[in-house]
Amino acid sequence: MRRKESIKRIIVLSLSLVGLLLQTGVYAYSWFEYYAPIIDNLGNGIRLYYNGHILLMGIYFILLSVFSRTYGSLKIGYLKPFDVFFSQIFSLLAVNIVSYFQMSLMNVGLISVYPLLVVFALQLVIVAMMTYFNNWVYRRLFPPRKMLLVYGERPIEDILDKFSSRKDRYKIAKCVNISEGIEAIMAEITSSYGAVVLWDISTHDRNRLLKFCYSRSIRVYLMPKIPDVLIKGSDQMHLFDTPIFLTREYALTVEQRLIKRLIDLTFSALLLVITSPIMLLTAVAIRGYDRGPAFYKQVRCTAGGKEFQILKFRSMRVDAEKDGVARLATQNDDRITPIGRFIRMVRIDELPQLFNILKGEMSFIGPRPERPEIIAQYLEEIPEFVFRMKMKAGLAGYAQVYGKYNTTPYDKLKLDLSYIENYTIWLDLKLMLLTMKILFKPESTEGIGEEQVTAIKNEEQENHDQ
Repeated sequence: MRRKESIKRIIVLSLSLVGLLLQTGVYAYSWFEYYAPIIDNLGNGIRLYYNGHILLMGIYFILLSVFSRTYGSLKIGYLKPFDVFFSQIFSLLAVNIVSYFQMSLMNVGLISVYPLLVVFALQLVIVAMMTYFNNWVYRRLFPPRKMLLVYGERPIEDILDKFSSRKDRYKIAKCVNISEGIEAIMAEITSSYGAVVLWDISTHDRNRLLKFCYSRSIRVYLMPKIPDVLIKGSDQMHLFDTPIFLTREYALTVEQRLIKRLIDLTFSALLLVITSPIMLLTAVAIRGYDRGPAFYKQVRCTAGGKEFQILKFRSMRVDAEKDGVARLATQNDDRITPIGRFIRMVRIDELPQLFNILKGEMSFIGPRPERPEIIAQYLEEIPEFVFRMKMKAGLAGYAQVYGKYNTTPYDKLKLDLSYIENYTIWLDLKLMLLTMKILFKPESTEGIGEEQVTAIKNEEQENHDQ
C-alpha cells in the first residue's frame, strides 16, 4: 500500500511538473523572441546575459509553482478537473501580471502587453489539454478508493451525498452502524477496504478504531468535533518529559493584530479607489430599478458579540422583511430583485463593507458576521457557535473559501475555528488570494435549501455535548 501511494504521488508530481514546464516554456519563447531584444536595445545600460535569462525563467517558474500550489491547481485527482483548470487560470493570470510589471521596470516604462496576452491564450490551451490528459491518466491508473463508512445516530445522507459527488475518487462500498460492535467492525475493516470514514461516533469508539487502523496502515477520513479543531490549533510544549498541548485564551497576539489592521487599512483604501466606478454604477442601477435606497444597513455581530451596522448594496425588495423576522436567503428566493441576483452572484453587493473595514468594525479576513437573531437561533442548539466571535468579523473567511453559503452552521463553525486556532499573517494573505477565485464559483453563493431552513432548529442537537 505504501509503495502504491508513493508511486501515485510521484506520478502526480511528474504530471504537475510537466505542465509547469510547458507553461514556462511558452513564456520563455515570448521573452526571447520579443521582450529581451527590446530591453537589450534600449541603451540604458541593461543587458542580460545567459545567467540573467536563466534567472528570469527561474523566477517565473517559482512564482507559477507558488501560485499554483496556493490556488490548488496542482491537486490532480484531489480536485475536480474543472476546479483544477479554473485554479490554473488564476495562477497564470497572477504570475503574468507580476511578470509584465517586472519587464516594464526593466524597460523603464510600460511595455506592450499584446505578446503576453498571446502567451496567456496559448497557456490556457495547454492547461485545458493537460487537465484533460492528467485526469484521464489519474482515473485509469487510480480507480476510486473503496471505503467503509462507520456512523452513529446522526443521519448519513448528507455525507453520502458529499462523497457521491466525487465518484471518480471515492466509493462508499458499505455503511456500518457503530451499534454492530467494535470487534465486528474491526473484522470488516480488515476485509477489503482502502480507507475508513469515521462519521459521528463517540470519542471512545472513534479512538479505538483510529488506533486500530493506524496500526495496520489503513487510511482514515475523520470528521472532527469541536474539541478536535481546538486541539489541532494548539501549541505543543515540552515543559516536562511528556508532550503538552496548550490552547491559548486569546486568538491573536498584539503584533498579529497590528499587522492585520495595517493590511486592512491599506487594502480597503486601495480597493475603495479602484472599485469606486463599479460602486457608482451599481448604486444608480439599484436606485433606478425600483426607486428604493441603493444601500441598506443591518445589525451584525463582530468580536466579543459587539454589534455594528454593516453596509451593503440592497439586493432584495424594500419590504423583504416587512414582518420583522430575520431570514437567510434561500435558493430561488423571490425577495431578490433581478439586479440584486446579479450583484450577489459577482459579490458586488459586498463592496460597501470596505467602509466597515476602514472604520475598524470588520477585517478583510475573519468569520462572516451574523445577525443577532440568527446567532440566537444557532446558540439554542450549538452553544459553541459563540466561539466564532473570538476574532473580528471579516469580509471573507475560511468558511467562505472552503465552504459555501449553504454550508451547515456546525460545519461553518468548525471551518472558522480552524482559521482562528491556526491563524498566521500568511494564512490571511492566502485566503485573500483564494477569495478572488471563489468570486467566480456559483455554488459559493447558493442560498440554503428549504429543507435546511426547516432543519436549522434541529441540526447538530448532540454537538453541544461533544
